[in-house]
Amino acid sequence: MSNNCKSRKHGRKRLIERFSLFIWLIIFVFIILLVSIVIAGAAWQFVMTLGFLQPFGPGHDSINSLLFILLFSLLVGTSLAAIGGRFLLRPLRQMTEATKEIAAGNFNVHVEVKGTRELERLAASFNEMAGELNNIETLRTDFVSNISHEFKTPLTSIKGFVMLMSKKDLPDEQRAEYQSIIISEIERLSRLSSNVLLLTKLEATGYTTPQSEYALDEQIRRSVILFESQLQKKQLKTVIELEEANISANEEMLRHLWINIFENAVKHSPEGGTIEVRLKAAPENVIVSITDQGKGMDEHVKRRIFEKFYQGDRSRAAEGNGLGLALVKKILELENGTIEVESQPDKGACFTVTLPFTQHPIK
Repeated sequence: MSNNCKSRKHGRKRLIERFSLFIWLIIFVFIILLVSIVIAGAAWQFVMTLGFLQPFGPGHDSINSLLFILLFSLLVGTSLAAIGGRFLLRPLRQMTEATKEIAAGNFNVHVEVKGTRELERLAASFNEMAGELNNIETLRTDFVSNISHEFKTPLTSIKGFVMLMSKKDLPDEQRAEYQSIIISEIERLSRLSSNVLLLTKLEATGYTTPQSEYALDEQIRRSVILFESQLQKKQLKTVIELEEANISANEEMLRHLWINIFENAVKHSPEGGTIEVRLKAAPENVIVSITDQGKGMDEHVKRRIFEKFYQGDRSRAAEGNGLGLALVKKILELENGTIEVESQPDKGACFTVTLPFTQHPIK
C-alpha cells in the first residue's frame, strides 16, 4: 500500500512538472509572437512615415503593407527564437562538451546547474555520475598500484632466497629455513590471488553459488579448526561458545568470511593470548563475535580497516595483504548483514557480525 501511494505521488509530481514545462513553452512562444508583432508594427509605421507604404485601405498598398508586416514578423520571430533557443540550450551544449571529455577519459568535469527544473535535475545527475566515475578511476589506479606492489614484494623475496639456496656450501639448517620462508611467501601469494579473484568476482557479478540452509555453528567450528597449527605455534587459547542455529545463506561465501576474520584475530593476537568466538541466536538474526587481545586500533584505523589494501599495523604487513576485511565487507553487503568493530589501543578488538536467518535455533 505504501509503495502504491509513493508511486501515485511520484506520478502526480512528474505530471505537474511536465505541465509546468508545457506552460513555460507556451509563454515563451507567446512572448516571441507578441514582441515580433510589436517590432513589425513599429517597423511598418516607420516605413509608412517614410512614404514607402500607405495606410491600410483598398488597393495594392494594403496587401503590400500586410505582407511586409507578416514577413517582418516572421523574420523577427525566427531571430528571437534562435537567440532564445541558443540561450535555453546552452546547458545542453555544456553537457555535450562534458560528455565528450568523459568519453576521452577525463572524469574531472563539472557542468553548471542552471535552467529549468528538468535541466537542473539532468545537470545534477550528470555531475553525480562524473564524480562517481572519477572515484572509480581513482580506486582502479590505486588498486593496480597496490596489487603490483603486493605481488612484487613476495616474488622478490622468493627470488632472493632461491638464489641463496643455489649455493653449494649452504648449511642444511639454513637451506631448510630458506625453504620454509619460500613456502610461506608462496602461500601469501596464493591467498592474495584468491582474495583478489573472489573480491573482483563479487563486485562484478555478486553471488557465485546459490543460497542454502545449513548449520552456522558447525561452519564456524570447522573454520576455527583450520587454524589449529597457528594456534599451537603462538600458544593461543580459544573460548568457543556457539548456540546451535540454522541459517539460509551462501555457505561458500560465509566460509571465506569467518576464515578472514579469525585469521585477522590470530595475526594480531600476542603469544599466549586468548581468542573468543561466540554465536547467539536472536528472534530475527544471529550475532557472531570474534574477540582478540591484540594491540587494538584507534578511531582513524577503525574507519579505514575495510578499505582495500589498507593495513593499520604496518609491522605485520608481511603476514597479510589488506584484502581480507574488504572481502568480509563485500560478502556482508551481499548477505544483507552488518559488521561492527569495537576496539581501543592496547585493548584488543571485537568484530561483531549480524546476519538474518530463517529458522529458530535447532532443538
